[in-house]
Amino acid sequence: MTIWLAYAGLLAGAYLIGSIPSGLLIVKLTTGRDVRHIESGRTGGTNAMRAAGFWAGLATAILDITKSALTVYLAKQVAPQSPWLHILAPIAAVLGHNYSIYLAERDEHGKFRLRGGAGGAPAAGGAMGLWWPSLFIIIPMGFALLFGIGYASVATMSIGMMSIVVFSIRASLGLSPWAYAWYGFLVEILLLWALRPNIKRLMNGTERLVGWRAKHRKQKEQQANENV
Repeated sequence: MTIWLAYAGLLAGAYLIGSIPSGLLIVKLTTGRDVRHIESGRTGGTNAMRAAGFWAGLATAILDITKSALTVYLAKQVAPQSPWLHILAPIAAVLGHNYSIYLAERDEHGKFRLRGGAGGAPAAGGAMGLWWPSLFIIIPMGFALLFGIGYASVATMSIGMMSIVVFSIRASLGLSPWAYAWYGFLVEILLLWALRPNIKRLMNGTERLVGWRAKHRKQKEQQANENV
């Protein structure tokens, strides 16, 4: 009974750690603005970058990666022989990031809701905690998609898929437990659920662009307006 209470406490703590709204804090400290009232209203790195610039976005992403990786470290300390707990801790952190108890509020219709991000950075942080070199695969690929294609939602969705591939290969080679491959599946479900509005916009061609793609589109729009 005591060990199950310890496990429950660990997962609750992981959720609370994941709930820390890094983007909200950084944007507030650097600009005085509330990131929840800017663009997508999310508290992750992409929206922090829109609100306060590249470095604010980068700092947010680093903190969000770190908080999730920390939960894996704690899980490994509490239960070194329990790979399922190792993956459930960062899953709880992603849930906290996406639905932060610190950002509980009522919307304009009086409906209770929890605000947060989309889960990309903490999802990568969870993979890092499970096997730290994965960061050198997932992060470069994620940035390549983000700044190459220009859609943050696509880059975010790719993190779960890359985690599946990385940990499935390692498990097939006997280098890590198969439970770690399930981390990729579970976190991908959370990412897809959080990105439902983005997926709809991708399908109808109205999704927000970031980086050089966004600048390129803006320049084309300006040129079109000048030619009218």
